[in-house]
Amino acid sequence: MRRRPGVARLRDQSFNRLIPNILTLLALCAGLTSIRFGLNERWEAAVVAIMIAAILDALDGRIARLLDSTSKFGAELDSLSDFVSFGVAPALLLYFWNLSEVGAPGWVAVLLYCVCCGLRLARFNTKLDNTDLPAWTGRFFMGVPAPAAAGLVLVPMVANLAVGPGYFDSPWLAGLVAVVVAGLMVSRLPTYSFKRIKVPQHFVLPTLLIVGVLAAFLASSPWLTLLGICGLYLCSIPLSWLSYRKLAGTGPASPAAPPPAMDEADLDEHDELPPR
Repeated sequence: MRRRPGVARLRDQSFNRLIPNILTLLALCAGLTSIRFGLNERWEAAVVAIMIAAILDALDGRIARLLDSTSKFGAELDSLSDFVSFGVAPALLLYFWNLSEVGAPGWVAVLLYCVCCGLRLARFNTKLDNTDLPAWTGRFFMGVPAPAAAGLVLVPMVANLAVGPGYFDSPWLAGLVAVVVAGLMVSRLPTYSFKRIKVPQHFVLPTLLIVGVLAAFLASSPWLTLLGICGLYLCSIPLSWLSYRKLAGTGPASPAAPPPAMDEADLDEHDELPPR
């Protein structure tokens, strides 16, 4: 039977080249599963599912480049997965947790966060072909990346899990955090792209030791450790802004520097959009 003209077909692929897309689908499933846990009020499991989605998202783009299996299909799939796992899922978790108690204002905060996440991903997609900016701008993201935003917006829930009810479980606090994080996602504030950091040779062993200690803290006091990680990330934002201004050769009172952009050689934004 002759194939109809104009009908595209997927080419045969080895299993290894499918691994990045499989990881992306697993991240999507983890994000959707966190929503299910939220419906059942299993908040600890819901936060862990978001963490698993973030880890898988950090791996898929890197593995795609290592296996030389980048494709437009994988890039689009990853973008959709990020919107669900780091946009829709965290916002719905907060709504199930306590934002529903305040009615319309809580739902407005949820919608605003989701819309800003979608706008961020769409803006990133349009920046992929921009090769006019200096290479050093690839060290920065424009605004807070989606996985980091998912962690920040869940800070009130994580703090409540760490210290117990009565301190951070106010729906107005959760709504305010959601609005602020939504603004950070679509802002033009430079933030560090940690994937571009190179570890000097004499710091390799100390770095591995720090990772081991961090894993031990996550196993023994996961919620306080997550709060500490989020706090360190927030502290890095002013430093990234100062570093960007210094590299741009401008001072605080000088005209604004060009916005940070992605390096074509390293397209995934937090692996927000790995080129597969």
